[in-house]
Amino acid sequence: MAIQPIEYQSIFNQLTIRKLLIANRGEIAVRIARTAQDLGIDTVAIYSEEDKASGHIGACDSALPLKGNGSSAYLDQEQIIAIAKQQQCDAIHPGYGFLSENSEFAERCHQHQILFVGPEPATLALFGNKLKAKALATSCDVATSPGTTEHTTLEQAHAFFRSLPPGNAMMIKAVCGGGGKGMRIVRTEHELESAYNRCQLEAQKAFGNGEVYVEKLIENARHIEVQIIADGQRVTHLWDRECTLQRQHQKLFEIAPSPSLSEQQRDFIFNAAIQLAKASGYRTIGTFEFLMDLDSHQENSITFLEANPRIQVEHTVTEEILGLDLVLIQLALASGKTLEDINLNQNAIPNPRGYAAQLRINMETLDENGVPLPAGGTLTAFNPPFGPGIRIDTFARNGYQTVSQFDSLLAKLVVHSPISNYTALLKRAHRAAQEFHIEGVSTNLALFEALLTHPNVINNQISTRFIEQHIHELNQNNNN
Repeated sequence: MAIQPIEYQSIFNQLTIRKLLIANRGEIAVRIARTAQDLGIDTVAIYSEEDKASGHIGACDSALPLKGNGSSAYLDQEQIIAIAKQQQCDAIHPGYGFLSENSEFAERCHQHQILFVGPEPATLALFGNKLKAKALATSCDVATSPGTTEHTTLEQAHAFFRSLPPGNAMMIKAVCGGGGKGMRIVRTEHELESAYNRCQLEAQKAFGNGEVYVEKLIENARHIEVQIIADGQRVTHLWDRECTLQRQHQKLFEIAPSPSLSEQQRDFIFNAAIQLAKASGYRTIGTFEFLMDLDSHQENSITFLEANPRIQVEHTVTEEILGLDLVLIQLALASGKTLEDINLNQNAIPNPRGYAAQLRINMETLDENGVPLPAGGTLTAFNPPFGPGIRIDTFARNGYQTVSQFDSLLAKLVVHSPISNYTALLKRAHRAAQEFHIEGVSTNLALFEALLTHPNVINNQISTRFIEQHIHELNQNNNN
């Protein structure tokens, strides 16, 4: 069924938002500002002391400086709310990262009568804690990976490792947060204590909570996720994405829809995501993530991983295959609209049109072990590709002096092919990566050129450890 287009002006006339503070930086702040301005909403940017040259500042109608440096400035709840009130903002959009999953911040926004563009505080508290999310999945009969069910001490971690069958490995994970931080693989018991301590320290620094848990490592897996939208009563899925190509547990290359799922597997994850969203009374947009165990011979080889109650970095590929604007949907749902109000019940969602892929262009190279080596400098050239099916989300420009205090993401290269042929998508993505000309800062563009021509990638014979296992070969191709 063809979807009826969302009419910007009709939604704007129903919204209460007139002025929006974007509590983020970089490309996602630019992305949010674009849709808000299409709706006629006045936008306010904020920026830390070293971020005064970031492109997100000029993308908004006004911008105010934050006191402080680095991530701590963007995590300063009191300062951000004070700016929102001083600027008479109706709402705050947190983007992803920083305060986007902070239930305390969402509650403080409500207390100050500022609309938080995201789930309710209780929902954030639930899904911001991976152990609580796994417990919800268990109560809904959705499978999870075997592991501990509460904050795990070092002694308990040792006991769990010893309980695994010989040859199995274990993953230590931060209870809160995401983005690959606070995670370590443990293959031998003598390395467990060091890995445990590093995870705790990293989690405490990144998320303000050093609690960890452990679970059996799925060695050979695909990473699949489902984008949902919900109004507290109804839940609609917006199909799936695959994020299997990763480095250090962080996604590099995302595809929508997944080229790997059978019809039965796709139905399974859709049903699981919808069930979890309904059980939590979910409202606004979110993503439910799953791992597919490629070594499992059991019928149920897919387990729930975690939920992300926010907009995702990779939301772009869903937008491209469905012709939807997920930020617009966020603003509408946060303002009290229902899925019926905006004509987004399940029967209104079309089948995907072809395939879309996102390449995360990071300021980094990978060493011989696949560990990222951060890069920086001044962009002496920044010339993105163009043409049919090419989208660039970025905050960068020629002359931009990079800032080392933040994530290495420089741009998102999004490629859409209307042809329902995965190989055609890879060809278009490879051509776009070749045409993306960046000088002054080292990036992972050469890695993508090697990846997108690798026979295993072309034949879709990959797992979450593919880059790690083939890094020597990929780096050799980089240098040819």
